[in-house]
Amino acid sequence: MSPSVRNNKKDIKNDLQLDRYENVKKTIKSYQKFIRENFKFVGENFAYEARSIHYDQKKKSKGIYGTASKKDLLELKEEGINAQMIPWVEDKDN
Repeated sequence: MSPSVRNNKKDIKNDLQLDRYENVKKTIKSYQKFIRENFKFVGENFAYEARSIHYDQKKKSKGIYGTASKKDLLELKEEGINAQMIPWVEDKDN
């Protein structure tokens, strides 16, 4: 096989990987848009707010999102509080 054919196969593989990456990034961004429009951002207070919603008799009308450490998420899970970690893509292009 000539080097040009090998390079073309490599280029095609790289293009496919780039396409997959862009598709995943687009999907994540659409989830982010949905979350921003339908959930309340609580920033670094996520664990506190999640406990407040869970233990308070009053239910919040809107879900929440924010940041939490892996330790916080494990503790929430141990308390029976459902919280999920999702990937987040920054708006700036890299």
